[in-house]
Amino acid sequence: MDFNPISITMAASLLVAFGVIWIFFGWWLGRKNKDLDDFMLAGRNVGFAFASATAMATWITSNTTLVAPQLTYQFGIWGMVGYSMAALGLILFAPMAKRIKELMPQGYTCGDFIRVRYGKPAWIIFLVVSFCYALGWLVSLGMAGGVLLSTLSGLSYHLGMTAILIICVGYTLLGGLRAVIATDYVQTLIIIVGVLVIGFVCYQTVGLEEVYESAKQEHPQLLNLLFPAAIMFLFNNIFFGIGEIFHSNVWWSRALAFREGIGKRAYLMAGLLWLPIPIVTGFIALAAPALGIYPAEADMVGPMVAAKLLGSIGAVFVFIVVFSALASSLDSLLAATSDLITKDIYKGFINKQADNKKLEKISRNAILLLGFATWLICLPRVGTLGEVLNLAGAFVASAIWPIILGLYQQRLSGKFAGSAMALGTICGLIGYFSIGFYVGALISCCISFIVCMLGLLLEDERFDWNRLANMEK
Repeated sequence: MDFNPISITMAASLLVAFGVIWIFFGWWLGRKNKDLDDFMLAGRNVGFAFASATAMATWITSNTTLVAPQLTYQFGIWGMVGYSMAALGLILFAPMAKRIKELMPQGYTCGDFIRVRYGKPAWIIFLVVSFCYALGWLVSLGMAGGVLLSTLSGLSYHLGMTAILIICVGYTLLGGLRAVIATDYVQTLIIIVGVLVIGFVCYQTVGLEEVYESAKQEHPQLLNLLFPAAIMFLFNNIFFGIGEIFHSNVWWSRALAFREGIGKRAYLMAGLLWLPIPIVTGFIALAAPALGIYPAEADMVGPMVAAKLLGSIGAVFVFIVVFSALASSLDSLLAATSDLITKDIYKGFINKQADNKKLEKISRNAILLLGFATWLICLPRVGTLGEVLNLAGAFVASAIWPIILGLYQQRLSGKFAGSAMALGTICGLIGYFSIGFYVGALISCCISFIVCMLGLLLEDERFDWNRLANMEK
């Protein structure tokens, strides 16, 4: 199907414009960075408006704008509702953000917490989980940039993927977390307005009745509330979303960067604002049969429907909205993962005596390294965005219970926490490959829970919370 509503010239112009604007903005904001705290944690003084915006924008990513329509197209009603349940991760993390700030006011990463709370073996397992997840998410974001450009303009997948990586690496490298949060604020406004406009046009043009009738005739299973695979996906996605947020340094670094008393309110607000976004983008995908759109790849359905409804000018609008969503997550992930490489890998294993000036240099090099590694892995496009992303679910869901119990329960030992993450991940991966991508996180979370409960029953080790406040080595 020939579907290129944006000319190649226009697409290239948009890429250049975005690149120049965001990289200049990153450089301008980066001038205010004076030390490592400024570069990695925006001075630990982020206010409520910017805090809420960066949390929401980071969670509105290729997952929400491209994968949510894909999964709705594949799983129907439960795909739409199931994806919206990822908001629970943000909402449930709200009280945890407050707890994190109280327990480790001078901390930098989630790795700091695991190292002090559970010890070195569990820390190493956690870092493996975190880096596998981060790489999976980075690859899905890079792929999404290529899919977006190739779907809307005819520019090659490789060019689109390369462009978004260069732009995001550029302004994150220059401005650190301060630039990430500031650009997220602007991108949040673009995303909210864009998604609402596209959803309204879809409703006005197609209507609920026509969407229902076309789905009923051509894909009746999408309307079946007892669709087994879709029900499995619903629960799998709940645990995947919670695991993504609870374990990831993307969210921990923000909890540590937000001003005192801000984290709980900011994450709660972000979760409530994010909740309806997948419903809107999912509804757009259900309109595809009514519009005669049958994409070659399911992850292309969202942009194709939106561009069909809005025409060439609207396609430019779609490009801006989705590009903003991708950038708001890619920059956050680059910054947060580089923090783990800097503080946990370099300072934790390689050079324990490194000063802050040296660490800032390592952090910038880590951002470049992550961008290049992501680009290499994205070159041979493998699978759909949903399949690539959900592979990470088997990793992250295993960390849910060790994180929750580690923050609120003194008795769980490092031996059982590490075993829970290792066994949960292994069993989740077995389920992912032997059953399907929609059960990996569910199995991983269940196995991890069982191991953690055994740990609480069999041992009575008591952790001293002051060790976290002092960031004990």
